[in-house]
Amino acid sequence: MRAEPMVPPDRLAALRAPFLATGAEAVDAPLLQPLGLLLDLAGEALRARLFVVQAEGGAELCLRPDFTVPVARLHLDRSASAGRYMYEGKVFRAAPEGADQAEEFLQIGLEQFDAGGGDVAAADAGVVAVAWRAAEAGGRKDLSLWLGDVALFAAFVDGLDLSPSLAARLKRAAARPRLMQAELARAGQAAEGAEDSLAGVLAGLSPVEAGRMLEEMWSLAGVEPVGGRGPAEIAQRLVRRAEAARAPALTPDQAQAVRKFLAIEAEPADALAAVAALAGPTAKALKGALKGWTERLSRLAEAGVPIAHARFATALGHAFDYYDGLTFEIRSEALGPERPIATGGRYDGLPTRLGGPAEAQAVGCTLRPRWALAEDVR
Repeated sequence: MRAEPMVPPDRLAALRAPFLATGAEAVDAPLLQPLGLLLDLAGEALRARLFVVQAEGGAELCLRPDFTVPVARLHLDRSASAGRYMYEGKVFRAAPEGADQAEEFLQIGLEQFDAGGGDVAAADAGVVAVAWRAAEAGGRKDLSLWLGDVALFAAFVDGLDLSPSLAARLKRAAARPRLMQAELARAGQAAEGAEDSLAGVLAGLSPVEAGRMLEEMWSLAGVEPVGGRGPAEIAQRLVRRAEAARAPALTPDQAQAVRKFLAIEAEPADALAAVAALAGPTAKALKGALKGWTERLSRLAEAGVPIAHARFATALGHAFDYYDGLTFEIRSEALGPERPIATGGRYDGLPTRLGGPAEAQAVGCTLRPRWALAEDVR
């Protein structure tokens, strides 16, 4: 495992200062995290980036790949209505094959939770401002802010009059270029038949019956499930796959509309105007989502974030699937888009998926200290 070089203490203190200035409570998270839960929340595609460990006879765990989910669990365990937490610690992500990059590296971050009904624009602006000040503390002069909004794409998809399964699949592919390109390439094709496959057979059963059938097949074949998942859960994933295969593909016109939406990249005001131009007369959800951005941009400017030099990209997403609103990255021209110095966004749905209240609100950010430094970052 390749470890990232340490950040000099005085430089690290400067990067940490904006987080400390928020008054957030300092917290930590266990080094080992439940594999199944993280895959459920962050997406199955994350598995390839995880270091998985398992004691004999025990459930599969993984080295901590991020702090957001563990900190959200900590907040919910306290039954607190609101909370603001900062963290600093090592995370572990396997590098893609052939890539020469650190797999053990330091993160500093902030996670903010509200009970619901809070000022979303102000909370978003506050978190982006903290990330921006921390990134500036590294001494770089080539920083840029990139903004996006997962909720805009979801609202856009809702206005395309798609089948529920196809709409859900398209939303899941939003932050995954390869999956999105597969959906667009499939446009106009007939639905696939899945009736003769195992997934197709399971789709005709109740969840309990599907789980029992899969467990019986494993027993006959002498195999054990992997990834910490039980037969009922795996069966339901296969069922969803079968349903997705039977769902109609995008029409060529719908695919073209999606391409136009995801191609929008400009200064925030111009980009949002371009999104509005794509909204049809029935796209009420999209128009409603756009209204919130007027207030958000104003709050960002008030917080000292350089909006005049920011970019808005409708395709901006993150590797973790739980983001469902604002997304942002702070980039360095020298490092390029593949190595953002700071990332973050809104994930209101995550606390609910962890058993919290439906009205919960959550937003956060994380900084890569080593990349923030103006020199010796390779």
